[in-house]
Amino acid sequence: MVDTSARLLRLLSLLQARCEWSGAELAERLDVTTRTVRRDVERLRDLGYPVHATQGTAGYRLGAGASLPPLLLEDDEAVAVAVGLRTAAGGSVAGIEETSARALAKLEQVLPARLRHRVGALHSATVRVGAGGPKVTPDVLVAIADACRRHESLRFDYTSPRGGETTRSVQPHSLVSFTRHWYLVAWDTDRDDWRSFRVDRLALRTPNGPRFAPREPPGGDVGAYLEHRLSSRAWPVRATVTLHEPAVAVADRLWPGMGVVEPVDSRNCLLHVGAETAGDLVWMITSVDVDFTLTDGPPELVDALNAHADRCLRAVRRS
Repeated sequence: MVDTSARLLRLLSLLQARCEWSGAELAERLDVTTRTVRRDVERLRDLGYPVHATQGTAGYRLGAGASLPPLLLEDDEAVAVAVGLRTAAGGSVAGIEETSARALAKLEQVLPARLRHRVGALHSATVRVGAGGPKVTPDVLVAIADACRRHESLRFDYTSPRGGETTRSVQPHSLVSFTRHWYLVAWDTDRDDWRSFRVDRLALRTPNGPRFAPREPPGGDVGAYLEHRLSSRAWPVRATVTLHEPAVAVADRLWPGMGVVEPVDSRNCLLHVGAETAGDLVWMITSVDVDFTLTDGPPELVDALNAHADRCLRAVRRS
């Protein structure tokens, strides 16, 4: 009986790990016959697990049930879930902290001692520095995500960074979590162009609008589009410099949101950056510590670069 119970748990774990298994694959993993697999599948069904037979492949898959079945996690999966719950408890989604803490308490209660020690060690050795970004509610995130999935238009009131309020009509594409903020990337139907919106600055209007045919995001990469927009287009002073090293060599020298690297060839790449002032751009560009050429930028940036160069030369002469 113990062997049968252990085998049923193992079978359930396998069914949860993959969408579909053939009877022969399950029999090989469990070291039993396909006839035993069929009997064990029937036992799981008797226990309320919706195990469906797949047509034409003599296989099985675990369907969605009326209630959440027990999840059987491998050691590394359990640690990953625990770390994720701890992160969520102090993250950027408002109202989820208490729920995450309760779920984590339930998980840690049943963790083996060896795993509980690993999770506890990670927590005690981790220090969170700096205040988190503005928080958004799970309901808003779920509503936007559902509209993205269903390809339904959204209308919302939006407060811009400079305080202006507008009502926007968009075709939502993706939610992006970037540097402690949540962003919606969408096609703005009034402006006939792609736009990004801070989720904490919008208030959804209901109901959703009509469905739409999804569009291909700019460059085929929503994350790269948002990073490029936040790094350069939104700033009052913008520039593009040619860095005389390949893109792969300089990518690690940029912090998130600093700028966007665009490969040119095996020896050069472009860096698109933006900042509040030309002086800020100077130290951002020079901090990459690579020979560069100013490809595109305002006259005040040229003046700021010359002033910085003269300052450095004077410092060397004095020494």
